[in-house]
Amino acid sequence: MTRYDVKRELKPYYAPTNSDWTLVDVPAQQFIAVDGNGDPNTSADYARAVEALYTVAYTVKFTSKRTLGRDFVVGPLEGLWWSDDPEVFITRDKDAWHWRMLISQPGWITEDHIDEARRAALAKKGLPAISTVRHQALHEGTSAQLLHVGPYDDEGPVLARLHHEYLAANDLRMTGLHHEIYLSDPRRTAPAKLKTVLRQPVASR
Repeated sequence: MTRYDVKRELKPYYAPTNSDWTLVDVPAQQFIAVDGNGDPNTSADYARAVEALYTVAYTVKFTSKRTLGRDFVVGPLEGLWWSDDPEVFITRDKDAWHWRMLISQPGWITEDHIDEARRAALAKKGLPAISTVRHQALHEGTSAQLLHVGPYDDEGPVLARLHHEYLAANDLRMTGLHHEIYLSDPRRTAPAKLKTVLRQPVASR
């Protein structure tokens, strides 16, 4: 059985090599998602949300393999981030951040499959945050994207260049939420070697 792996199937969007902003056309995808706000480094809600998301993700995976005969690699953690003031991502004022954490799902997984997996995971694990996990469709289309290597807090200057230089130079405006894909496990990877895809949906002015 060949396992579906979103990092392989959508390689231009999950394994870019460019370290400066470039435009890509991101296809429609579906995810499981959970929302929250506040500093992800200190928020207990964030930790509980990520735990719930992975619990449902693995429940979907094992159920798909058992009942549908189709297996897949659980995708990397992703996040959509927003605030009333986009500058807080440059200044790293994390208490003002809102987030929607995501894990990509294969196309054959339906919203019903996700609902069933959520109910099964909640019954088995009893984690209240599991009840907030839901299906999320997303089609970002034209987006500026790069691979950032290094600590998360070093993203500030990279985002400043996007907001204050790249968009204006290319006559673009932001149209969607700031998107990050975490390719490295921060528990096992030195900060200097962390790999994160940074993405911003855009359109012509």
